[in-house]
Amino acid sequence: MNSWVRIALQAVTYSGFAAVVGYLSASPAYDYAAEEKATIKLSLSHAAKRVEPCVRLTPEEIAKLAPNMRRPEKCERERLPLTVELEIDGEIVKRIEAPPSGLWNDGPASVYQRFEIAPGTHTIIARLRESDRRDGWDYTHTESVTLIAGRYFTVTFRAEAGGFSFR
Repeated sequence: MNSWVRIALQAVTYSGFAAVVGYLSASPAYDYAAEEKATIKLSLSHAAKRVEPCVRLTPEEIAKLAPNMRRPEKCERERLPLTVELEIDGEIVKRIEAPPSGLWNDGPASVYQRFEIAPGTHTIIARLRESDRRDGWDYTHTESVTLIAGRYFTVTFRAEAGGFSFR
């Protein structure tokens, strides 16, 4: 085959490929949020309390352990599930029980949810239970917020920072 023909075929093929990539980079259009609604994102990852509490070891029990295993406490790995509830204007919109991650159920539980809501002023209550209690919550945060159409509002949680954060 003539080298000019081969170069022409390669140019046509590459141009076709570039046209397809160019089209797919702009179409179909992706909307991150509905323009007429506000979006609330609930996003957190937290390790709940352990199923069994840690046991304090006596000096004799510690001495019986291998040198690399000597710790003042013995703790089981398994953790409780995490319960999260989100209430907006007096209505519970989501109640989630997230299991712990990990092979031995010893990691943090993760929650990610999105809710579209009418813009305006709303009262949002976020609750979290990390213990084995049946009633009540370990963390609660209530705030009146003004949501703007087409914008995100995030609800996050960090125990070391005091609990829920609304932004």
